[in-house]
Amino acid sequence: MAALDLRRGQVVGEIGSGPGYFTLRLARAVGPSGHVYAVDPEPGVLEALRARLVRARVRNVTPVLALGRDPVLPPGTCDLALIVNAYHHFDDGPALLRRVTRALTASGRVVSIDWDDRETPVGPPLGRRVPLERFLRDAGRAGLWRVSEHRFLPHHIFSSSGERNRRA
Repeated sequence: MAALDLRRGQVVGEIGSGPGYFTLRLARAVGPSGHVYAVDPEPGVLEALRARLVRARVRNVTPVLALGRDPVLPPGTCDLALIVNAYHHFDDGPALLRRVTRALTASGRVVSIDWDDRETPVGPPLGRRVPLERFLRDAGRAGLWRVSEHRFLPHHIFSSSGERNRRA
């Protein structure tokens, strides 16, 4: 979470939130003046997330039902769009990233945290992992440029990108 460099009051779009493992952590990081849009294409998963939010008394999260390739995020609102272990689910990565880019603020960025494309003692089979080069190529097609890359996680790659035409 610290590597995401979130501040109080920021807005995060979490793409592929699932039942909210990171959602609750993101909500705490941005505080009550910030907001998290938890995006997932599965209605049942979002119901589980809603129940979790009620139990945790978290009020700064809006569950969002994604529509196909569209994360349905409000334009120009997100300081960060986060995709964790979910990029392999998207059949047209560049199209998704273009839509995500529309939701970014002028200094917004996209962070992808995904399994390293090599054998690891844990994690999905290699066929379900997206090589960093493919993500970066897709990001480039969506108008994003690489800001940073970190390999401090033992089995994952942390890649941050921003918009080419809006360098902060």
